[in-house]
Amino acid sequence: MSGIAGKVVAITGASSGIGEATARMLAARGAKVVLGARREERLAALAAAIVEAGGDAAYRIVDVTRREDLAGLVDLACERFGRLDVLVGNAGIGPISPLDDLRVEDWDAMIDVNIKGFLYGIAAALPVFRRQAAGHFVTVISTAGLKIVPQQAVYAGTKNAVRTICEGLRQEAGGALRVTGISPGFVRTDFADSMSDPALKAQVRARMEEIAIPPEAIARAIAFAIEQPPEVDVGDIVVRPTAQS
Repeated sequence: MSGIAGKVVAITGASSGIGEATARMLAARGAKVVLGARREERLAALAAAIVEAGGDAAYRIVDVTRREDLAGLVDLACERFGRLDVLVGNAGIGPISPLDDLRVEDWDAMIDVNIKGFLYGIAAALPVFRRQAAGHFVTVISTAGLKIVPQQAVYAGTKNAVRTICEGLRQEAGGALRVTGISPGFVRTDFADSMSDPALKAQVRARMEEIAIPPEAIARAIAFAIEQPPEVDVGDIVVRPTAQS
């Protein structure tokens, strides 16, 4: 038996990319997965595929900018499976652009999804973890916060805010809760879809085609952190393409 079998894992941004790959991998290893994202058709299809393969899955529509949606996802896990062991905070957007473009609406959107959505997940799950005296926050961050480059100032800022809050949460968590940050590099996902700058969108997509790794590579890192025994807390994992500078 793995350290994953039987655990109840809620995942945001679960309808595609890293979230979908993580849901499939954890379910295949015996986890009960609770899927949240905005695209209901994709969620329903993913949950059905997991159940058909012999796994356990539930889902609900989740917009992480709505605090009540995160609360509802945690409630679904507890009502359906009796507890919540892990919250994988994966939802995020990256409409990058030069600061001179003054795409303030994009800045607001990144703050709402990447920072506030992450905090709403903490607000929903932390009381449950405290009652259980056990729980694990696994948050997908980004290598963008580790290497700052032009066009990504605001995006990297949101990711470093999450990194800082994760560390504060880890220090406050005590001996019963675990906190893990996963920082992916270029991964083959629909990340570029949120970008409103056509030139940058094309540039990012071309770079993904050139060097990006599959989302399953990140799912394996998430699974590694989750499967550790309770006394082992994996703090930070960076997973990037070998070719990424």
